[in-house]
Amino acid sequence: MTRRNFIFSLLSLKVFLSSFFSSKNAHASGPVDVKDIRQWSSKGYTRVAVDLSAPVEFSNKRISNPDRLYFDLKNTKISKEINTTLPVGDGILKTVRAGQFNQDTVRVVLDLEEIKDFKVFMLEDPARLIIDVYGHKKTAKTKEIVPALTTIVLDPGHGGRDPGAVGPNGLYEKDVVLDIALKLKKALSENQAFKVFLTRERDIFIPLEERTAFANSKNADLFISIHANASPNRSARGIETYLLNWTNDEESIRVSARENAISIKKMKAQMNKFKSEVSVILGDLMRDNKRDESIKLANYIQNSIISGLGENYSEVRNHGVKNALFYVLFGAKMPSVLAEVSFISNPVEEKLLSKEDYKTHIAKAMADGVNTYAAAMPSEQKVAGLKKSAGTGK
Repeated sequence: MTRRNFIFSLLSLKVFLSSFFSSKNAHASGPVDVKDIRQWSSKGYTRVAVDLSAPVEFSNKRISNPDRLYFDLKNTKISKEINTTLPVGDGILKTVRAGQFNQDTVRVVLDLEEIKDFKVFMLEDPARLIIDVYGHKKTAKTKEIVPALTTIVLDPGHGGRDPGAVGPNGLYEKDVVLDIALKLKKALSENQAFKVFLTRERDIFIPLEERTAFANSKNADLFISIHANASPNRSARGIETYLLNWTNDEESIRVSARENAISIKKMKAQMNKFKSEVSVILGDLMRDNKRDESIKLANYIQNSIISGLGENYSEVRNHGVKNALFYVLFGAKMPSVLAEVSFISNPVEEKLLSKEDYKTHIAKAMADGVNTYAAAMPSEQKVAGLKKSAGTGK
């Protein structure tokens, strides 16, 4: 081969490879599918989920005449199979509708009846845009003294096609935490002031965003998500309780990534990418005093589990109360925590988690923690449409 032919061959190869990789990249960065739109309604609250084939950038704006919110999803196309109009009529939203606004933008429109505020954030794996819309609270017109804490939602993690963590001897997290949640419901129900609901009472899969929506729909006063921990280190053991907040702790990020069903790399990327949206959520929690109450609740539950198990078992390790970004706590409008009740990845604790007595002790200890938290709260006095703490005059 002559030098001229050799150079020509190299140039041809370069052109081919450039064309090939450009084609591959173009395909990879092609439009994202808007796959479905789901909606949950309750008194004073509506959650809308827009299911996507990949995360996207978006913008939103509120306009009048008629009053509506719209969300433009960049580099998207709408699936022909989905229902593009959802009638709502819940006093907050009239309808939710979607359409191809232009060649590379899908516009999702919320036709409004009457709203107080809204929050929006993106979740991954699977990708979905979550829109939480809040109406104006209707206050009671009669004078009565009521407990400040009446409604509790328990959330047994995972379920159905999602087993959660699996122990070295095959024990499923989803089964363990459902059993504990049912025992906890029974223990809490001994307090006649409490109404206790579970996000699931059998082995079914429920998306994380639907669990939070359920708690909000019940106007819950507390939301407690129950999980079993896991670690690549088989000797890791102990109890820890989380609340929603930023963290730089690698172990907390690892735990939240596992419970969110995404990789640690994606978890860190999302923390950076959607920092502004999450900061708004955390800011609202601080302003509404929900973060302080979540800290109190987490400490009561954590200390009670450690104390309760410590009376009956050896080597109960206290990892304390920690912060992390758990999807299932995003958008919760009440004090909320996530309890990791033992390490199912540890052969000793897996064996304990398979025993009814151990699970009963955990449930009873958690109930004691909730009861102690409730006893420390003042009753609420509802008078002529106003709500104030009894005896404070505020």
